Amino acid sequence: MTEHYLTEERLMIQEVARDFTMREVLPVANELDPVQGKIPMDLRAKMGEMGYFGIRMPEEHGGMGLGVFEYCLIAEELARGWMSVASIIARAASLMSVGGWPEDKRRDLTAKAARGEYLAAVALSEPNVGSDLASVSCKAVLDGDEWVISGNKYWCTFADEADYLNILARVEAPGEDARYKGLRSFIIQKERGELPEGCQGAPIPKIGYFGWNTYELAFDGCRIPAENIITGGSGEGFKNTVSMLNVARAHTAARSIGLARGALEDASAYAQERVQFGVPISDFQETRFKIARMAAEIEAARALMYDVCTKMDLGQTCDKEASMLKWLAAEMAERVTSDALQILGGAGYTKLHAVERYWRDARLTKIFEGTSEIQLRIVSDRLLGKPTQRANA
Repeated sequence: MTEHYLTEERLMIQEVARDFTMREVLPVANELDPVQGKIPMDLRAKMGEMGYFGIRMPEEHGGMGLGVFEYCLIAEELARGWMSVASIIARAASLMSVGGWPEDKRRDLTAKAARGEYLAAVALSEPNVGSDLASVSCKAVLDGDEWVISGNKYWCTFADEADYLNILARVEAPGEDARYKGLRSFIIQKERGELPEGCQGAPIPKIGYFGWNTYELAFDGCRIPAENIITGGSGEGFKNTVSMLNVARAHTAARSIGLARGALEDASAYAQERVQFGVPISDFQETRFKIARMAAEIEAARALMYDVCTKMDLGQTCDKEASMLKWLAAEMAERVTSDALQILGGAGYTKLHAVERYWRDARLTKIFEGTSEIQLRIVSDRLLGKPTQRANA
């Protein structure tokens, strides 16, 4: 179903990523996730050597110069081992759009990002702002040659270990007709392992997505140079964030598929080894049909992912399709990982098998990068137009 998308080069990329995951990522995940350990620096260094932090960055900036398709192809493989590892590659971004910086600084830090040596934590959500990013209230006030950041952020993963924060903040009070106006994106540089001066925070206790911490942050007079602002006019911060989310949703779909595939492969192997009533449980029709349904759902989600990624790489507008993909893959991953856990039975409900990790992390894919409900709202609005009674948003 998906073979015509996979060129010889892509098959090689996939095979190398698959081997890297099974050899380097999966053993680390099996050891550290049960004790909520952090992704080791030596694994990050190996990923940097593989080029996985610079997949979509131009070769002239130290990247691989590939597309969204290859980005998601690799992310699926990494997520089969540990979703957090598949996620950390998204923390590397080009800094060429920080217009106030001299070009040599932008090039140097972008090249470091491509090697995994200069990574970001993204601060979008707030205690009272989740999917409705146009309601961001965290403020940035220009004071001479510095911006002063004040306000709260929530769900900022990697805030402590990142080299800088990419924060969405408001430089103007929101208007009634266009709440997104005045939102801009800022770069807050900091020391790795610390929060920036003028910012306090604490890790949020999570049920999964281990390997790194997720923070709530409070900014109180955090000062940054005036040039540490992403290029663009009023409202560009919101527009850039929305544009970024389409790729992020495809990336989430890839992670969902990787989790589901890991669960399917582990459940299939277990079913052929586990003997009950004198036969492997893979002989039981319910187990066989469950595995068949799981495989079909994974393949269907992957086929849509390949199609949407291809459209993105061709420059086509596909916010509706990206939302369809994110919704379909996330919902699928929760079902498939739950079915896999059921096949393992009591063993699946222990930390002795990776299936419980896939199950916990799959549940998150229905929430971050826009909840399943938000994806359905986007899709239905594109198909039917906005409801006549909905307040302006």
